[in-house]
Amino acid sequence: MPIVLTYKGYRIYFYSNEGIPLEPAHVHIDKAGKTAKIWLNPISIAQNFGFSSKELKEICDYLQKYERFIVEVWNDFFNISDSH
Repeated sequence: MPIVLTYKGYRIYFYSNEGIPLEPAHVHIDKAGKTAKIWLNPISIAQNFGFSSKELKEICDYLQKYERFIVEVWNDFFNISDSH
């Protein structure tokens, strides 16, 4: 489970068995027993278990800043070539 970033105690990661073609790029976020799954490109909430809407907004705003970096890490990890 590669941890991509940490932010204010949030652990931002993906599972090594979730790459293409199974699912599009996304991250999981954990903190204090709460968890969420967030799609990248565009940033949107796939699942949420426990985070408040305020926390989710903060998380999504943070992910927006690093979306390109996270997608690059995802693509590198799963050996996906960038077609852009």
